[in-house]
Amino acid sequence: MILNVSGRTDIVAFYTPWFLNRLKEGFVDVRNPFYPKKVSRIYFQDVDLLVFCTKNPLPILPYLKEIQIPILFHVTLTPYKKDIEPNVIEKAKIIEGIKELSNILGKEKVYVRYDPILLNEIYTIEYHTKAFEKLCTLLEGVVEHIIISFVDPYKNVQKNQSEIKLKPITESDRKTIGNLFGKMSKKHHIQVQLCYEQIDLTEYGILNTPCISKEQAYEITKKKFSKWKARNCGCAEMVDIGVYNTCNHLCKYCYANYEEKKVKKNILEHDVSSSLLIGHLNSDDEIKVRKK
Repeated sequence: MILNVSGRTDIVAFYTPWFLNRLKEGFVDVRNPFYPKKVSRIYFQDVDLLVFCTKNPLPILPYLKEIQIPILFHVTLTPYKKDIEPNVIEKAKIIEGIKELSNILGKEKVYVRYDPILLNEIYTIEYHTKAFEKLCTLLEGVVEHIIISFVDPYKNVQKNQSEIKLKPITESDRKTIGNLFGKMSKKHHIQVQLCYEQIDLTEYGILNTPCISKEQAYEITKKKFSKWKARNCGCAEMVDIGVYNTCNHLCKYCYANYEEKKVKKNILEHDVSSSLLIGHLNSDDEIKVRKK
């Protein structure tokens, strides 16, 4: 089993003490987001790979060497300021965290995500080009892969349109960005790949491959995994242990946060000693052990 920690929230940035407690206890409980009374119980002895996804790896860095399960790390690092990412830490600190991750895990286990790419009057193609060039310069020899994607019109994006004033990204824009990013990444010996995008940018040296392929999962775990049925992206099947509307980064483009009042309410219901990320088990919950 592969655990995604997490695509629904940033567990590493905000809930690392809880996650470490769950590792110590040996299991974690996850509510089904569509049927909240149904709870999956996952024992870490059944977990073959941990995939951490975060904008801030710093909280978990001191504990990584204690974790006995194989790890892949995806760190999102985008060039936006507080108008778009109000609660993300300084980018220089994230870079230092990525470097330390690379030293601990090996550069082949650390992926940087420059996503999503959005365009408006401030964040132009020229702006992204300069930012991406700087990123590649800082990460040369530190990571082997950068994953990119373009912003999607999620509910949260539409709600925040009056603030972020997105411009439509045309096919021409995508190809221009692909051409520029491909040249810069090649110069710095970093492979760029697309994350679940319809456009083909392979002519610019940009791969169109799953973020975590079945082949990569097999290489790390020596076990076979099917494609992730819940997401038509080609990734190996994973189990996400996060909860929507619980990430305090409050990024304006986020798909996992779509109701800020609920985010604040959920954060208040977090208990570091609970088996659930948010709240506690109820007497009428239906708990089912999730097997490999």
